[in-house]
Amino acid sequence: MQYAPIAFTPHAVPVSVDADKCIAHKGCTVCVDVCPLDVLAIDLSKGTAYMKFDECWYCMPCEKDCPTGAVTVEIPYLLR
Repeated sequence: MQYAPIAFTPHAVPVSVDADKCIAHKGCTVCVDVCPLDVLAIDLSKGTAYMKFDECWYCMPCEKDCPTGAVTVEIPYLLR
């Protein structure tokens, strides 16, 4: 069984989360809940969401549904 590649650095992934805006520490899990690939997770030690696996479809619900605008999806130039 092959697993999705683990994202070791936050700069190498298409989904970034602004830690100052993220309210996961207050119990918000919207971005994690709406991701169809389950690639987002909550870092309990930091209280913010992050992209755990680098397998994004660029479908955008994580960015659009985030109540604070903390999530940003960087769509590659060739997919725009």
